[in-house]
Amino acid sequence: MSTHRLYTIPVDEATWDVPMSGDARFTWEYDEGREKLLALYQKGKDKQWDTVKRIDWDLEVDPYDALGLPDQSMAVYGTRHWERMNERERREVRRHSASWQFSQFMHGEQGAMITGARIVETVPDMDAKLYSATQTMDEARHVEIFSRFLNEKIGMVYPINGRMQELLGDTLRDSRWDMPYLGMQVLIEGLALAAFGVIRDVTDKPLPRQILTYVMQDEARHVAFGRLALRDYYAQLSSAELREREDFVIEGCHLMRDRLRGVEIWENFGIARQEAQEMLRDSPYIRTFQSLLFGRIVPCVKDIGLWSDRVRRAYDDMGVLEMSKGDLDALMRRDEEIADRLDVERFAAEEAERRGEVDAVIAEAASPS
Repeated sequence: MSTHRLYTIPVDEATWDVPMSGDARFTWEYDEGREKLLALYQKGKDKQWDTVKRIDWDLEVDPYDALGLPDQSMAVYGTRHWERMNERERREVRRHSASWQFSQFMHGEQGAMITGARIVETVPDMDAKLYSATQTMDEARHVEIFSRFLNEKIGMVYPINGRMQELLGDTLRDSRWDMPYLGMQVLIEGLALAAFGVIRDVTDKPLPRQILTYVMQDEARHVAFGRLALRDYYAQLSSAELREREDFVIEGCHLMRDRLRGVEIWENFGIARQEAQEMLRDSPYIRTFQSLLFGRIVPCVKDIGLWSDRVRRAYDDMGVLEMSKGDLDALMRRDEEIADRLDVERFAAEEAERRGEVDAVIAEAASPS
C-alpha cells in the first residue's frame, strides 16, 4: 500500500530535494586511526541485526491504544474538548497521537540515514568514515522498522513536522564537515534517544517496547560517535568558529523543543492552531516530557566543549540547565543492558515454549494407544 494513502495531511510532493554543498573527501591514510572510534566501528559491525528476525511482528497491536500511555499524556486531556469527546473519539485521539509520534521518529531516521551517508562523504578521517558507514546501515534499519509499524499496526502516517524539517535542511545544507555531526548526532539523535527512552520505560505494550529498546541500543553508539568526533576538533577552533556552532546549537534546541508539540494532531480535530498551542503550553505532562527530552542533549553539548556563558543561559531560560549533570556513559550502558536483558527474557521464554511442545509430543508418543 502506498504510504501517501495513509497520510493524515496531504503531502503534495513525493520527495524533498535539499541542495547540498561541500567537498567529498578521500583519504589515502588507511592505517592510523583513533582507537575509540575504531572500537565503535567494531561494535557497530558486531551489533548489526535483522528486523525480521529480532522483532516479533506477530504481536497484536490495538491501533487505538498502541503505546499504552496514560490519557494525561494527551494535551487535550482535561480541556473542554476532552470532556465533549465520547470514547470512540478519545480512542481516535490516541491513534493520531501514536501515529504522529512514530511518524516523526520515522522521518527523523530517514534524515539520520541521509546525514550518515553525508558524513561518510565529507569527514576527512578514515576511522570516522568507517563508523559512519555502519551508522547509515543502522538508520536504514530504523526507517524500515518505524515504517512497518506505522503501515501494518497503526494504518496512519503524519508528514514531517515543519520544525524538524527546518533543522534537517540546515544540517544538510551546511558545507562544513562537522555540522552534520552536530545537527544529527548531538541534537536530533540526542533528542530522539530521550523520547524513545520515555516511551520505552512507560509503555506496557510488547511490540513498541521491543522496537524502541533495540533502536536505542543502536542510537546510543551514534551519540557516542558524535561526542568522540567533535570533542577534539572543537578544542582547536577559534572563538568566532565556536560561536557559530553555539548559535546553531541554541537555535536547533529551540526548534527541537517546539517540534515535539504536535499542533497538527489537534488541528485534525478541529482545534484552532493558537488554541492548540496554548493547550500544549499549559499541559503539565507535555511540559515535563519536553524537559526530559534534553536529558541527552545538554550533557553532550557540554562534553564536546560548546559550553559558553551564552549556551548555559539559553539552557537556563529553557529550564534544562540542570541536565548538564547527567551521566551519558551510564545512560548508554543502561540502554545496552535493557536490550540485552530483553533478548534474554524473550528468547528464553521462546526456548521454554519449544521445549514444552517437544516434551508434549514425546509424552503423547510414549503413552499407550
